[in-house]
Amino acid sequence: MKLFDRTRNILLAPRDEWPGIAAESASVQSLYVGYIMILAAIGPLASLVSLAVIGLGFGVGAAVVAYLYSLVGVAIVALIADLLAPTFGGTRNYVAAVKLVAYSLTAWWVAQIALLVPVLRVVVLVGLVYSFYLFYVGVPELKKATTDRVVPYTIIVVVAAIVLMSLIALLAHLLGLGVGVGAGPIAIGPTGLPR
Repeated sequence: MKLFDRTRNILLAPRDEWPGIAAESASVQSLYVGYIMILAAIGPLASLVSLAVIGLGFGVGAAVVAYLYSLVGVAIVALIADLLAPTFGGTRNYVAAVKLVAYSLTAWWVAQIALLVPVLRVVVLVGLVYSFYLFYVGVPELKKATTDRVVPYTIIVVVAAIVLMSLIALLAHLLGLGVGVGAGPIAIGPTGLPR
């Protein structure tokens, strides 16, 4: 399926789209190359452009670190989702977990277009919340969790992911990763963008 069609369908008709996603043959590589690497670039590029226009020193280095943080984040959150699935009556399948995480994050990635106008950052938060909903809707199709356990599964995965990704961001900050042009070290927040 084409990138635009998949993006539109998962955002506007997720309950109809998840069964098709579950049935599709895919690999981790095809998901990264054909979807994740493209959409994950929206936020770092939007931040780079908007902050360069207003003269702040975000820098290419920080954009690259934010982008890599998003790519690694998908793999880590998918691993968490896959490992926890049996606890909630679901099945382990890492490719299905990557699909679940990647397509759930579509709303967050697309919302990052709003970073072109820094005062619209709240749109990114709305996109992130909608991504949690997309994850919740996709769990029964991709991880086969029982209906009564979908909510706790979603909550546990989201909380675990936030904690783990925050620790990784802290480690990156302590290591001085994400140095922007003239900006010095920056902290990468849970959204994958500088704070």
